Amino acid sequence: MGCIYLAESRRAKKTGKSKRWWKILLAVVAIFVIGVGVYAFSIYNNAKHTVEEKMHQPVDSIDTAVGKKKVKDNEPLNVLLLGVDERSGDSGRSDALMVLSLDPKDDSMNLVSIPRDTRTEIVGKGYEDKINHAYAYGGTDMSINTVENLLDIELDYYVKVNMEGLSEMVDAVGGITVDNKTDWIDEGYYKKGYHYEKGEIELDGAKTMGFVRMRHFDSDFARTGRQRQVFQAIVDKGASVASVNKIDDMIDVLGNNMETNMDFSDMKNLMMNYRDTRKNVVSYQMEGEGAYITNSSGQDIYYLVVSDDEIQKVHDMIKKAKS
Repeated sequence: MGCIYLAESRRAKKTGKSKRWWKILLAVVAIFVIGVGVYAFSIYNNAKHTVEEKMHQPVDSIDTAVGKKKVKDNEPLNVLLLGVDERSGDSGRSDALMVLSLDPKDDSMNLVSIPRDTRTEIVGKGYEDKINHAYAYGGTDMSINTVENLLDIELDYYVKVNMEGLSEMVDAVGGITVDNKTDWIDEGYYKKGYHYEKGEIELDGAKTMGFVRMRHFDSDFARTGRQRQVFQAIVDKGASVASVNKIDDMIDVLGNNMETNMDFSDMKNLMMNYRDTRKNVVSYQMEGEGAYITNSSGQDIYYLVVSDDEIQKVHDMIKKAKS
């Protein structure tokens, strides 16, 4: 095992009761089923077709029948949320990784964020690496198995969103407004030269991608906060009355950029039977210490090293409903 050089400790902050990006899906489905008249019926049919033909992707690592029974019996559920960074010619990595636990018995929801640099065993590879590499090595199945192994939990569903689709979704809803905490000019991956002034700013699709990717002027934790802010802004704008005429565009974007082992009936049942879980939201980001670990090639690689106590704490948060 390589030498470990402890870096500056990173401590995550609880974010409080805020909506999360998983609600993009539920918010849009809600619009589908609550609509009125022939127009709403056509939207509903379009949504059902999109989910069944484009978004529904079962995986070997999850027995969906178990999840369906839990939904029917109103039992607690665990959902893996994957925000995947996939570009042309790249196998991709999970840029955002969260476990959403829903407990309809006490109308509560836990959302645990797992930092992408978390060092853990990659199930199927037999060695430790950054958890976000699991997707690059073995796709959704390997990510599911790795998270289950890290936290000693059972996942019932997954929802995967291609982060590149954020640009299309922002344009589909007509742009968003965010509160920018750091003033900077984009000279990173996109190199567009956009100036992101501090304060309230308007973003189109292209500017959104620079906003959610930047981490060199603050931190990876701050970037995660910007991603959450963008997801919230999309949900708020997409659910507004002004966006009714944009719903078909939103459906198309979701169909092209989202995958899940939920079918349309699963989504409807979740919306109806678990909708009150949003009343009591607890958000938490897994904590650890930054470390540089020397690999077999002599390179010093940065990881977030999470203690056994912290892993147990997160496990207990997720499993509390079943204890």
